[in-house]
Amino acid sequence: MNISDKAKKNIYILWLLVVPLGTYLAFEYAPIRQIDWGTLSLLIVLGLLTTIFPFFISGTTMFLVQWVTLVVFLNYGIFAELLVMQLFLIPIAYHMKTNRENAYRIVYSSFMFFLVSILCGTITHVLGFDLGSLVVKDVLIYGSIYAFLYVLLNHLFLYVRDVVTGLKPKFFTKDFGWDLIGLLMTLPFGLSLYFLQSYVGTSAFALLGIPFILITLLIRLYSDSEKVNSDLNKASEFGHELAERMTSKEIIDMFIERIANMFPIDAAYIVDDLYGSFEILRAIEDGENKDLHFAHEELEQSLAGIVYEKGVPTLYNKQSEWLHIKPPFLSLEMQSVMCVPVYRNKKIEGVLVLASRNKYSFEAYQLKIVHLLCSYFAVSVEKAKYVREALAKSERCELTKLHNYRYLDRQLESDMEKLSLGQHSSLSLIMMDIDKFKAVNDTFGHHSGNLILKEFAQIIKREIGSSGTVARYGGEEFVVLLPNYTKTEAFHVAEQLRLKIEQTPFIVQSDLDQTAGEQIIFITASIGISTAPEDSDEGMSLLRNADRALYTGAKQAGRNRVAEYVR
Repeated sequence: MNISDKAKKNIYILWLLVVPLGTYLAFEYAPIRQIDWGTLSLLIVLGLLTTIFPFFISGTTMFLVQWVTLVVFLNYGIFAELLVMQLFLIPIAYHMKTNRENAYRIVYSSFMFFLVSILCGTITHVLGFDLGSLVVKDVLIYGSIYAFLYVLLNHLFLYVRDVVTGLKPKFFTKDFGWDLIGLLMTLPFGLSLYFLQSYVGTSAFALLGIPFILITLLIRLYSDSEKVNSDLNKASEFGHELAERMTSKEIIDMFIERIANMFPIDAAYIVDDLYGSFEILRAIEDGENKDLHFAHEELEQSLAGIVYEKGVPTLYNKQSEWLHIKPPFLSLEMQSVMCVPVYRNKKIEGVLVLASRNKYSFEAYQLKIVHLLCSYFAVSVEKAKYVREALAKSERCELTKLHNYRYLDRQLESDMEKLSLGQHSSLSLIMMDIDKFKAVNDTFGHHSGNLILKEFAQIIKREIGSSGTVARYGGEEFVVLLPNYTKTEAFHVAEQLRLKIEQTPFIVQSDLDQTAGEQIIFITASIGISTAPEDSDEGMSLLRNADRALYTGAKQAGRNRVAEYVR
């Protein structure tokens, strides 16, 4: 949330006017019970441990500390609870990566939790709760009221804040739902700890506190792995989308755009080694493209040049770690920096630099994911180069004698136009990919791989005949255009092709060992299908949809199968 400097100033003033005086008034007039400092100290330690180890579910950060503050309130009242809650904001501020620019957020949180503590405690007392009560019915009722009010008022204040700042928020959000779930998880722990420590003393913390912290750590480990897996899936999808782009400009544009969306960055730069001289190939700062030019020597002596020389991805968590090797394009406002070499053909061709104004913005695993994405990027650029050269030669694949991508592109455009004019009732596109083709090349050699590609192409051509257009899309990928075929009919054709390929013996000539000779092997293919107009009314989208169905519905589901595109 971006707010004006005036609004930030007003937040600080509001806090100074309300929180110190309000804390004093709570001390003077709110009901209070004599504090057992040993018990309170253990509660504080338990609460700090809970806030130090938050976890993330579906993009929501959860600090399950309310069960501890509930016990503090039930025992000692409003004043003790609001002080303890303010103390718990310290590790929360750390996790929010608080700095001078966004410190107003933690100040507002302090103000908000102060008001929530006062209101929840006051309402609970007015309804009749007595501090330190051990009447089970009263504790269950008033403890539940206090806890639910805490969540409700917390989100009410957030809702009002967003309305005042000009946003159009929804009250019942995903975060609100997760907070309610967190409350339902922790309320029984809080009530149980209250009763148990009242009857058995400090051993209650070992009986309930330690198991809760262990459960929290286990959930955190699971949620962390879930987040890593989610990012890896996004990276995989990103790689496929990059592979769909046919020009270097399209690839670079998409790469920068998606990197900016995937990671918490304020600036991104691609430093390219162009014939032995460093240049800024692309730069984006705060979402805007920049045209930057610097001397080769300046870039070479900076962190970009050092990472280029060493070839090792590097993560800097704060400015003091990279200031002595600051590149000329990097603003002094930046703190966290990721610098990743871009390899192509086992040679470093450039460096990607990502920067954030916040300290510790990036996780170590994200550095590895960016490194992976840079590999996809380099491969896609290289692929675009080869595709461009191949398209310039002819409309036929020299190896398979099928149509090539250049012809396919034109034919697809023509068929889509006929569809729009009503000359075709439908247009189905089948995309095929030979499973584990690299393993064939590695085992039997590229000559055998070429023999398989040629025979594979002839099988498709014989099966399709004059019913459609068959083209080699690139590598081990093939495309079939079937005018006037519904998706069901296309699926039947694709399944017949899959079975034919699966049952056909392919003869290879191994040239990688001393016993060279002919061998018979069997291969399989994964197939994706998309149909116009139901899936798309644009040719390239139809192609992308079939490709997505191939990889997500067929490859990722186990290979050797046919998958339809599903919206």
